[in-house]
Amino acid sequence: MKRSKPVTSLLKEFRTFVMRANAVDLAIAVALGAAFTAVVQSVVTDLFTPLISAVAGSSNFANLSFNLHGSRFSYGLVINAFIALVSIAAILFFLVVKPMNAFKRRLGHESGTQPKGLCPACFTEIDARARRCPACTEMLVEDWAKGN
Repeated sequence: MKRSKPVTSLLKEFRTFVMRANAVDLAIAVALGAAFTAVVQSVVTDLFTPLISAVAGSSNFANLSFNLHGSRFSYGLVINAFIALVSIAAILFFLVVKPMNAFKRRLGHESGTQPKGLCPACFTEIDARARRCPACTEMLVEDWAKGN
């Protein structure tokens, strides 16, 4: 069976889109993020929650709830989710952000060291070395940022 031209070109365009490096990197990041979240959720549910439950005196922290007019509110699950969020944020901060910032400082790429200026057309703060505003695409004259 022979494919029509529009379908073939559509499939080629889709393949080009999917094979772009940023699309593949994003897919890998999502998969790793899901796996990382599962591990952190397990640590929270199986390690942190029992420790907190032992201190709080409850046998199962995740089963903490109350009923109001026939509706069940599982606040223990909300607390577990909050602990997982804080754990993930702390792990990412200390194992990814801090080392990356130290590495950038070591290379001399400290953030915020580049001079900034306001675009004369849209007043967006942009790098003073820019020749075109990324927000409004205004062409910028030489030394445009010195007037700011």
